[in-house]
Amino acid sequence: MAEVKNNIITQGVSGMLGDQIVFRQIKGKTIISVKPKQPEKYSDKQLEAKRKFQSAVIYGKSATADPVKKAEYEAGKDDKFSSAYQVAVADFLNAPDIEDVNLKGYKGNVGDVITIRVTDDFKVAEVKVSIHNPDGSLVEEGNAVQLLGGVDWSYKATAKNDSLAGDKITITAYDMPGNETAKDSTL
Repeated sequence: MAEVKNNIITQGVSGMLGDQIVFRQIKGKTIISVKPKQPEKYSDKQLEAKRKFQSAVIYGKSATADPVKKAEYEAGKDDKFSSAYQVAVADFLNAPDIEDVNLKGYKGNVGDVITIRVTDDFKVAEVKVSIHNPDGSLVEEGNAVQLLGGVDWSYKATAKNDSLAGDKITITAYDMPGNETAKDSTL
């Protein structure tokens, strides 16, 4: 791969020349490389990655067509991503990460607090909490509230829960494209 500098003939050119040379524009620079070799047959893993990337491209186009989402993604541009579209595609490809669930403040009383630390490459849109008894019956569920700083979320219990032993608390985090990550904790 070579970078073109000070060449008025190839500056700004993109596409394939003949069947061997490819010109690309990356961050305003013209890059020349040989034509990539296509595999004869894609593996299932490669096909899944291709489908996921195609979905990410569709999401990136629709997100940048929406003025509100585009403005949010514009704010996420940096050295790595130079356009709102690139930020949106990267956001689609990366689900949120639930780093920590702090259950020390939950004793089964109304008003008890569960604190959750969730990160995402762009923005966590929503965090949901559900509490189930060992038999699977729902005790309560609801949305956590984002705390100052943007990384930690807080959920305040709304129902009395007398039997904590074996209860399952499920935290589900969502980002803007709708990717979800869930984490279960048993009391």
